[in-house]
Amino acid sequence: MRIKEKEFEDTLQDLKLLAAQLGATVRFEKGDFKGGYCILHDSKVIIVNKMANLQRKVMILSAALKELGVDRIYLAPKIREIIDEMAETN
Repeated sequence: MRIKEKEFEDTLQDLKLLAAQLGATVRFEKGDFKGGYCILHDSKVIIVNKMANLQRKVMILSAALKELGVDRIYLAPKIREIIDEMAETN
């Protein structure tokens, strides 16, 4: 699936909403790291490097959501395809 550059912002917002529905907090931080899913003080947290480009942010969020277990819930087909595809390339 090809995502147009202007669609990455909407996709990023959709993925952030999905993370919230799964009980995870998404934090955009500055630093020398890739990012991903972790548990911090018994809370699910997804850390994303805010200096990364939009495509990379979507890839990091997709991989983290895949790790959280989105296979067991209903997702819009487009979002599921994005998560599956982006998580593989991460």
